[in-house]
Amino acid sequence: MSRKVSILGATGSVGQSTLDLLAADRDSFEVVALTAASNVRQLAADAQRVGARLAVIADEQLLPELKDALAGTGVRAAAGQAALAEAAAGEAEWVMAAIVGCAGLEPVMAAITAGRTVALANKEALVTAGGLMTDAAARNGATLLPVDSEHNAIFQCLAGQDLDRVSRLILTASGGPFRTRSKAEMSQVTPAQAVAHPNWSMGAKISVDSATMMNKGLELIEAHYLFGIPGERIDILVHPQSIVHSLVEYADGSLLAQLGPSDMRVPIAHTLAWPRRMATGVARLDLVQVARLDFEAPDEERFPALRLAREALRSGGAAPVVLNAANEAAVAAFLAGAIHFTDIARLVGETLETMVEPAPASIADVIAIDRRTREVLSLQLEHAT
Repeated sequence: MSRKVSILGATGSVGQSTLDLLAADRDSFEVVALTAASNVRQLAADAQRVGARLAVIADEQLLPELKDALAGTGVRAAAGQAALAEAAAGEAEWVMAAIVGCAGLEPVMAAITAGRTVALANKEALVTAGGLMTDAAARNGATLLPVDSEHNAIFQCLAGQDLDRVSRLILTASGGPFRTRSKAEMSQVTPAQAVAHPNWSMGAKISVDSATMMNKGLELIEAHYLFGIPGERIDILVHPQSIVHSLVEYADGSLLAQLGPSDMRVPIAHTLAWPRRMATGVARLDLVQVARLDFEAPDEERFPALRLAREALRSGGAAPVVLNAANEAAVAAFLAGAIHFTDIARLVGETLETMVEPAPASIADVIAIDRRTREVLSLQLEHAT
């Protein structure tokens, strides 16, 4: 029997990689719905390519254009938040959650509430609403599968083992393009240099997060909620080759690692076919050619984002929401040329000290805290100039 799937955020890099896997194995999957924020042309083309029943554009003003693009194809067009929720909670058994930012929170929660298997590629879901999401999954019988290569590696290494026998989780980090640069040198880097990741092809925002190592701080928070392991038992290890995607250390001293090529189709395929395996068509990892694997401890003096993330996780409540929103706003300011690279972590730290918010009790609370945080950081930027 074919597995019914939907992709939230189909026109992004993760969505496109997922579609490539589906297109290569059409008999095993039935595509129920695809969604996009505003890219009508790509959404319509992809919906036709994989035979989706429903295509949803988030921007309601673009619905007429989407209907025109899909006229006569048999693909139903829809738009807006209600349609996104329908795509998330509809007939699909497996839902790829790849909508970037807080825009993805409500659709992800809709899929979880419907008891679906949700492949999480949206960091914000667990960073900002981890407790809400995991509690909802437990209540509704939903399954959360990690798509990030690091968390997917941990999931594979755990393989259903008793978490009481786990000593620690170890997230690996490439170290980004500035791994060996001094703080003084990093203060002068440009947006173009920051988005040039040495190993992965990613969007601008996540590439900057890799350069500041905030991405690893966010992943630490994600790992805490995904696996129920305290932050004190989650370590970060710099591994420039990005071959070992993460490790799990057990009570008996065994250290299990998952290795693979730097290609997101591998972890996506793992969640798509889980609990089985499927072919991906990616180039095989040649360890002889790799030749060596290097590891080093991260430097929190040069990369303070790691410390800020740990502090936010320890503080709990609204702190992870503030951390995420402040970082997004600061990264946007850096990419726009308004601040220096090293100002990103400084502004995030100042915002965390400034914001005192009650713990969110709903997704609406998360979105409200996110909005207020961006307003606070915007005022900080205005005063700085």
